[in-house]
Amino acid sequence: MEVTEKAPAKINLGLDTMYKRDDGYHELAMVMTSVDLSDRLSFEEIKENAIYIETNKAFLPIDKKNHVYQAIAHVKEKYHIQTGVKIKIDKKIPIAAGLGGGSTDAAAAIRGINRLWHLNLSQEEMAQLGLVAGSDVPYCVYGKTARVTGIGEIITPIKPIPSSWVVLVKPRISVSTPKIFQELVVEQVHHPDISLLCDAIEEGNYEKMIANLGNSLEAVTCTKYPIVLKVKEKMEKAGADGVLMSGSGPTVFGLCQNYSRAKRVYNAMKGFCQEVYLVRTL
Repeated sequence: MEVTEKAPAKINLGLDTMYKRDDGYHELAMVMTSVDLSDRLSFEEIKENAIYIETNKAFLPIDKKNHVYQAIAHVKEKYHIQTGVKIKIDKKIPIAAGLGGGSTDAAAAIRGINRLWHLNLSQEEMAQLGLVAGSDVPYCVYGKTARVTGIGEIITPIKPIPSSWVVLVKPRISVSTPKIFQELVVEQVHHPDISLLCDAIEEGNYEKMIANLGNSLEAVTCTKYPIVLKVKEKMEKAGADGVLMSGSGPTVFGLCQNYSRAKRVYNAMKGFCQEVYLVRTL
């Protein structure tokens, strides 16, 4: 038996780092939505008590460093699964890009083996299991549009955002999320109004949503990597309705309601960066 799962990328419409907690993590308030740029995973049960990963990207780890491996190993241990699994990952989402590529793969892995091994886990149970592989995994188990709080483990689904075209631009750099958080000074960054952003989405008010996009980590990443700011400025000049860095970067996204405008932004960025995608929101 083989099971397949789609693993869509996520973008952060809002990301506020509220304060540093006693456990060393930052308390977050975010709004995430999924876009139609996806990895695809397939799962095949094997008799051997082992986890094997194959991928189309040579630089992707296939051992315990891989989020998919971590998630499945955790489920196997928790539910005393004695058989194994062979996983194939068809990777389309850029790595270390702020798009949740590793997290969405881990979420897809949990959904996939839930079906493969007939575990009958609820979404809430799968989301909690996913935390072992990263704080974005619980959201990725749910997908769609949601308000995300805590360190990423509290998911509150909200209405889908108004249908939009999304231009994703990834500069040729990789960003370490832990390093960005290490350099973050909470008192010195912009704090977007996440409640206002949620209200705009619930109202289906596109202009209000665009006006309230914001990311507390943007200033830190742009200072460290000026190319991210250049990408933002170029996308704004090309006519995107709203432009924001996703996660800790370096990917920048531009939202457009009109396809012809989105195509114009896409074409303007193709000559500037190698990795440019034109996709829809899900």
